[in-house]
Amino acid sequence: MRYEDILIEPVVSEKASALREQNKYVFIVHPDATKTEIKEAVKTLFNVKVVSCTTMNVLGKMKRLRGKPGRTSSYKKAIVRVADGETISAFEGV
Repeated sequence: MRYEDILIEPVVSEKASALREQNKYVFIVHPDATKTEIKEAVKTLFNVKVVSCTTMNVLGKMKRLRGKPGRTSSYKKAIVRVADGETISAFEGV
């Protein structure tokens, strides 16, 4: 798998913004990606030193649309902590 395929998109939320103060960045990643692959992808694409990586599978929520039950998509989320003093520039403009 290519590094561009592992990281699907960054998460931009209030909770993710609070984590950036602790040098942690949140990404939605490919469901089959391992922690080692995620670390290598962030290290290569953003030129930062990755200290740790935490992953979790987020289950889709039950929703209703016009009275019919449905479900949002499930996804895998990764929280990546970079070394002190380093930042990921893609998040700075957000």
